[in-house]
Amino acid sequence: MSFGPFEAVVFDLDGVIVDSEPRHERAFLQVFEEIGFGADHGMDFSAYLGRSDRDLWEDFVARHRPSQPIDELLARKERTLIALLEAERPVYEGLPGLVRDLARRYPLAVASGSRHAVIEAVLGLAGIRDAFDAVASVQDVGRAKPAPDVFLLAARKLGLPAERCCAIEDTVAGIESARAAGLAVIAVPHTYPEAALTRASRVVPDLAGIRRLLLPGD
Repeated sequence: MSFGPFEAVVFDLDGVIVDSEPRHERAFLQVFEEIGFGADHGMDFSAYLGRSDRDLWEDFVARHRPSQPIDELLARKERTLIALLEAERPVYEGLPGLVRDLARRYPLAVASGSRHAVIEAVLGLAGIRDAFDAVASVQDVGRAKPAPDVFLLAARKLGLPAERCCAIEDTVAGIESARAAGLAVIAVPHTYPEAALTRASRVVPDLAGIRRLLLPGD
């Protein structure tokens, strides 16, 4: 299968730039506890990997009918998550350097199922906001991953056809989203094992594998 060359690189955020998936779960659990559903929330977090917070909250609301409106629940969980991320700073080792090296060769974008406040917090704590030419959030589009919308928007913001861009992903839903948009996909097994990521164009064992594919000779 041919691979590249590419004119831009589009990063997922959660599970690629920052080890946030366990913190997402902890933030949800904290809010569940605060609103009285800590012991019987009944949500399977693994079913929402790579998807948006709203997807989970919509299912939670349909199941439990809490008194809080969904926008309040979204905001409470978002504030809790950002506090956890800022306290623990779980940016993947080597990620900032990789991003800065890639930015010298490619325009970069983020295409994330997270909301803008989370994206900006993560890029800020990683010290790499200025490396990205465009940011696309689920807030900007009608549908979350695995729909292609957020990757299509990222490519459009970069001013390039999606087919000329390469996505960096870590989840099954994210891979399907990028593929549906027409991007090639490099998958890194931060969240799923390599065997679950075979729909990606390439699966690499770690961030160094991304460097080898996109910055050969560096």
